[in-house]
Parts: sequence; structure tokens; C-alpha cells
Amino acid sequence: MTWACAVGIPNSLIGHSSLAGTTAPPAVLQQHVTWRGAHLDHHVRMAAPDGGPVSPDTGAVELGFVERAAPARLLGSQFPSKVGGRPAWLSLELPGPERLRCGGCARPLLLLLQVYAPRERAFHRALMLFCCAAPRCARRRFVALRSQLGRVNDFYPAEPQPEAQAPLRPPPELRLCRVCGASGPKTCSRCRRARYCGEEHQRADWKAGHRAECGTAALGAAGDLTVSTLLFPELELVTEREDEQDEDECEETLSAAADVCMSEVMEEKVLDAMAKHATKEDRIFAKFKKRIELAPDQVLRYDRGGSPLWVSGDNIPTDSDIPNCACGAKREFEFQVMPQLLNHLKVDRLGESLDWGTLVVYTCAQSCDPGNAYILEFIWKQDFSAE
Repeated sequence: MTWACAVGIPNSLIGHSSLAGTTAPPAVLQQHVTWRGAHLDHHVRMAAPDGGPVSPDTGAVELGFVERAAPARLLGSQFPSKVGGRPAWLSLELPGPERLRCGGCARPLLLLLQVYAPRERAFHRALMLFCCAAPRCARRRFVALRSQLGRVNDFYPAEPQPEAQAPLRPPPELRLCRVCGASGPKTCSRCRRARYCGEEHQRADWKAGHRAECGTAALGAAGDLTVSTLLFPELELVTEREDEQDEDECEETLSAAADVCMSEVMEEKVLDAMAKHATKEDRIFAKFKKRIELAPDQVLRYDRGGSPLWVSGDNIPTDSDIPNCACGAKREFEFQVMPQLLNHLKVDRLGESLDWGTLVVYTCAQSCDPGNAYILEFIWKQDFSAE
């Protein structure tokens, strides 16, 4: 990858397409780099007045959008933020496939998205969300895993690897499932090269074409990865700071019904009457609707330590509903997945397929160090109100 000499930010990391050709200073550019900001040194991201490092937390909400990207940009060596496809694992000591199975139907979970979000105490840090994609699963499971590494670690060089020189395949010693990219401890009994996370994906791959190539040169020495139609479409996540210019206007609408905007021409007594009859549910949904109108294609909101944007007054967790991290520290809100993402996932069986109002991810406030392991974090799923 190419590095911008003036500010130390890779040119390939400039975020949403609206920023193409920007000559903004470093503090502004930082707001719009993609989360995949490979090897962005915390000392380079934004300098404090005393010259020391500043936490990437800015107090502003970062919005996530999806864009198509070259496959090389989404490899693990480039530390991507992305939707779908196979996991771009950070630590190469992978979680066992038993950790990525649905509690309802026992099928393997698929990668929904991953966010590259370093912190002051974690030079590399990735949050990965997995879910069951089975259409009729009655107890669909969502799983959030966190991995973090120091700048000096067991897997990556301390300096950034140029995108053009990044390997196009994961190292064969990873032993990945040919279908989903999770840990693949099982092998095909005939060729002994194709690897799988379990019987479900082995059967799916056999029907999809492995039957014809099993044991042939077409398979490749390490079994290679197959083109899987089971996975969610792979797209890059890029970020842009939320426009707050209409924040006051947005807050004013909370006293109105969900589908009514504030109007200067409406008489004050009419507004008062509406406010009295609006329910709590109306006000919460009005806030949600008005807030996302500023960027209707957002699929993710990142605001570590902030507050989620709820879609309903129902099923909002209390502090006691959010379990502490395994280390004992409290968990805090970090980001949420918006319902707009469903439009990009090609799930269209209404009433049967994947669905949510919002998925809210809480992570260890201390970002405890799990070594090379993947540690479980917490997801709260909120649906739209049935009313």
C-alpha cells in the first residue's frame, strides 16, 4: 500500500467515496479513514498537544457504509473491516469450530461482519460477528469474538505490508474449512486435502463440485478454498463521521409522532396535542427514523462508550442485563449493526430469514489482553416493535 507522506495515512485507507481527492488536514482525514486502517500507528493517527498519542475515541459517532473492493484489500494481512465472505482472522490461533455453531439448529455460523478497531492498549484489534443463516432457525445464534495483538506479535511484521505484496491465499498451515473459512480440523476421507469445519459443509462442498475434483490436480496442494454460495456477499466497510448539524432539530421531533416532522407552519397548540398523545414507542422510533435520515444507507454505527440508537421501546437492556467480561471488567457499548445491512445480504425469505431491528455489541471496557486467543463478547438483539 502507498503511504501519504504528509500525514502517515495509507492512500488506500481514505474512507467513503465522497472524500476522493480531499486535501484535508490530518485531524479531518482521521475521521474518514476506513476501520481497516492497516498498521495506523496511534502516534500517527492524531497528535496530542504535547506530542503524545491520543486515543482514537473522539466522542463522535462513526457511520459504516459498504462498498465493493478488490479482494486483496480484504485479506487478513490488510486488517480489513468488511461484511460477509470468509473471516479475515487477526490472530492465527483460531477458535475451534464448536465455538461457531448455532445453539438452535447446530449448523455452523457464518461471518456477518468484522470491524478493525484498534485501541490505545491494542495496536491490532478486531471484532468479529458470526450468525446462523439457516432460514427457519427458531433459536438463531449471534456470536461476537474479539482478538487483539501488539505491534510486535507472532503473526505480522511491525511495519505495514504493501497491498500488492500481500499473499492472495491464507497460509496453508491455518487449515481452514474450504467453505466458510473457519477452523477445519476434518479432512475429506478420499483426497485427504480438502478440509472442513464439520459434516454440514463437507456435504455442501461435495454437492457443489468437490465430487468431481476430489483427488485431482485441480484441487491444489492444500485443498484450496472453494467458491461458496453459502456465505454472505463480501463488501468492504468504510466509515464517515456522522453529520451533527441537524442534531438539535432531530431532538425537537421526539415530542411528535413517529412519522411527523417538525414544521414551522404548524400551530403551537397542534404540536402540544400531538406531544401529549405520542407514546414512548412513537418518540423512540421518531428519534431512530430522524437520525438515520441524515445517512439512510448506513449499516453500522460506532460510538465506543456512547449510547446505542434504539429502534423500539421494547427490549432495551438494563445494566444488569449486560454481563461483565470474563476478566471481571464491565462491558461498554462499542457499535451496533443497523437493519439496512439486510439489504446487502441477499436474505429475502420474509418471515423466515435473518432479521433484526439492531444488533448492539458490548465489549470489555478494559479491552483485556487475551493473548492469541479469541474472547467472547456480548450481543443484544433488538427487533422492531410488533405494534
